This record gives sequence, structure tokens and C-alpha cells, in this order.
Amino acid sequence: MDGIFWLIVVVVMAVIEIITLGLTTIWFAGGALLAFAASLLGANLLVQSILFVVTSVVLLAVTRPLAVEFFNKDRTKTNAESLIGKTALVQQEIDNLKAAGMVAVDGQEWSARSADDRVIPAETLVEILEISGVKLLVRQKEV
Repeated sequence: MDGIFWLIVVVVMAVIEIITLGLTTIWFAGGALLAFAASLLGANLLVQSILFVVTSVVLLAVTRPLAVEFFNKDRTKTNAESLIGKTALVQQEIDNLKAAGMVAVDGQEWSARSADDRVIPAETLVEILEISGVKLLVRQKEV
């Protein structure tokens, strides 16, 4: 009976993976497959459960980063995401207390805030660290 349970877990995890494509539940399907094999060999439920948990966690921790890197290697950043890491020119002084600041990057103007709460004067080069809503979080570049 344990074997049927583990086969159901394998199928459910595989279906969830197909639906979500998150490269997460497939590793639990691998753990369930190993637990199924242990049930066929007569291992008790505790051993099966331990094999499931340990195998799933190891597969998730070791192979997921490699798989994500492999599948995302040709991925091109699009839209605003492509701005992260670029250099921008401050058009209007950035002052978080006054909620003021504008930068220009790639021919577009964006509202900007200082990531470290420093006032950044106009005509200064900044690095874009992240995007928060419709504002760029920036840090003054070292000269």
C-alpha cells in the first residue's frame, strides 16, 4: 500500500511541475520515486519517509541552481529589468526626504531614489541597483 501512495506523490508532483514550470516540485517527485523503490524492497514507512525527505532536499539544494542556470542562460532581460546595473545621469537632484529626483538612462527619464539615503546632486553618474514600483533605486558611482 505504501508503494501506491509514493506513486501517487510522484504523479501529483510531476503534474504540479508541468503546470508551474518552477523547477521545484520535480525534485520531490524524485524523492518519492526513491521512497517507492524502498517500499518495493520492503523498507518500513519511517525509512521510506526519511529517504523521501533527504533525497528531495538534496536534489533541490544541489541540482535546482544548476538547472535554473542552464534553462535561463539564453534568457534576455526585457523592459525595465534590463536597466539594473546600468549607469544613469542624474537630471534632478535626488533627495529622499523631499521625495525628489530624476535620472536619464537609455533616453528615458525615471523617478529615482537614493538606495543609501544620501543626497545626490544633478549631473552625477549613478548605478541602478533595483526597481521599486516606478522608481529606480540608485547609488552614486565612485569616481
